[in-house]
Amino acid sequence: MTASTPSAPYVNLKSQHAAPKAELPAIVGVDFDNTLIIYDDLLKKLALDRNLLGNDAIQGKRQIRDMLRARPNGEIEWQQLQADAYGPRIGEAYLAFGAGRFLELARAAGIAVYTISHKTQWASQDRTGTDLRRAALGWMEANGLFADSAGLSPAKVFFGATREEKIAHIRRLRCTHFIDDLEETFAEASFPGDVARILYAPHPTTSAPSGCIVVQSWKQICDYFFADNC
Repeated sequence: MTASTPSAPYVNLKSQHAAPKAELPAIVGVDFDNTLIIYDDLLKKLALDRNLLGNDAIQGKRQIRDMLRARPNGEIEWQQLQADAYGPRIGEAYLAFGAGRFLELARAAGIAVYTISHKTQWASQDRTGTDLRRAALGWMEANGLFADSAGLSPAKVFFGATREEKIAHIRRLRCTHFIDDLEETFAEASFPGDVARILYAPHPTTSAPSGCIVVQSWKQICDYFFADNC
């Protein structure tokens, strides 16, 4: 099975006895929000602090989002939470477990990795005037992603104000693989057909577009690219 063709059958690595292996060399694009950086705990804390959630069992960005959107004025409340988490409170978010190991292995193997994010410079519901892109770059530096061993640098980080701009970066950089937590990215008609689609879904999903390789952890991503070293 060739994992790099989007017409390939739906593959969930968790259910495989032997995960399909990536074709190397590779140029890997990685989404930022909720893929490299994880906001789940921070969003929950912000929501509880504002008495927006009454159920402590709620976990994960999507559950919080869906619960808030069901409330009157909930979409605005959700956007305000995101603005705080992605901007002035971003320092409280954490690096996805295992992502650092992937970057180190990719650097050692000579695989080019780019961070490509759909992120506007400013959030409409932010009351602090925080530059979201500058905040993201600052978080990356603070969390060691620009260290020599990780192989990233500000020059390898690209932002798009729209999903179309994000996909244009993926095309221009000639990515062979792209890792993202959003099914919508891979469902776009403009997403290049020769790029392997790796859906990072730590919480179970049944809505992956056809042809996606679905992973629940960065350990599974490491296994896909570097099975002998993880």
